[in-house]
Amino acid sequence: MKKTPLALLLTLGLLNIPLSAFAVTAPLDLVGPVSDYKIYVTEKLDELARHTQQFTDAVKKGDLATAQKLYAPTRVYYESIEPIAELFSDLDASIDSRVDDHEQGVKAEDFTGFHRIEYSLFAENSTKGLDALADRLNKDVQDLQTRVAGLTFPPEKVVGGAAALLEEVATTKISGEEDRYSHTDLYDFQGNIDGAKKIVDLFRPHIEQQDKAFVAKVDKNFATVDKILAKYRTADGGFETYDKVKDNDRKALVGPVNTLAEDLSMMRGKLGLN
Repeated sequence: MKKTPLALLLTLGLLNIPLSAFAVTAPLDLVGPVSDYKIYVTEKLDELARHTQQFTDAVKKGDLATAQKLYAPTRVYYESIEPIAELFSDLDASIDSRVDDHEQGVKAEDFTGFHRIEYSLFAENSTKGLDALADRLNKDVQDLQTRVAGLTFPPEKVVGGAAALLEEVATTKISGEEDRYSHTDLYDFQGNIDGAKKIVDLFRPHIEQQDKAFVAKVDKNFATVDKILAKYRTADGGFETYDKVKDNDRKALVGPVNTLAEDLSMMRGKLGLN
């Protein structure tokens, strides 16, 4: 059984509980992939913070074209680590809530974050009145960084996050409701897919010990989804707007995405985390 140095565990915030209790919370052979996942999340959060600063700077300068261009490539970092971000429900609501979550709609005082700014940038084609919202978004992202740094990652949440990311795609991405003003859903879609793949890859050796056929099936469905997404890649590495995705491709995504979500929901059981 591979051992991970105690100093590394302490550095990663994985031993905020007594070592004697750790075997109860996580099988020791899962400590490696869980710690690697925390490193991955931390790196994505660093990128999110950097890109959010650039995005909000453009908003506050009144540079509409740049703000519109940076919106989707910034959000993709949040989407890739959403299962961890959602552990902090107050920040998730502040950073990523949609208009549907607010009774008073787009003018609700508590409607903040990416989607509120998205509304002004893409529905109103304006940066006016967004300074406070831009500052709040920056602060919330930095707060998220701080909280995650001190978080002990629950193994069952990490492994369960793979299915949660695919369920997110199935429920809000394929319908096009998430980025309804900018139609940049494919960026979010890719972020969710990448985040789920990372979790699968980190735990791959452990799952293959239990069920190689399961891993092969998951890989095949990931490849199917990737092939469809590749059709809508742009020269700059981004994506076409979602309104350009043909109906038959939307329908073609439903099967593999739902199957992936169902399969990945079984990962916890295969790793003894249920």
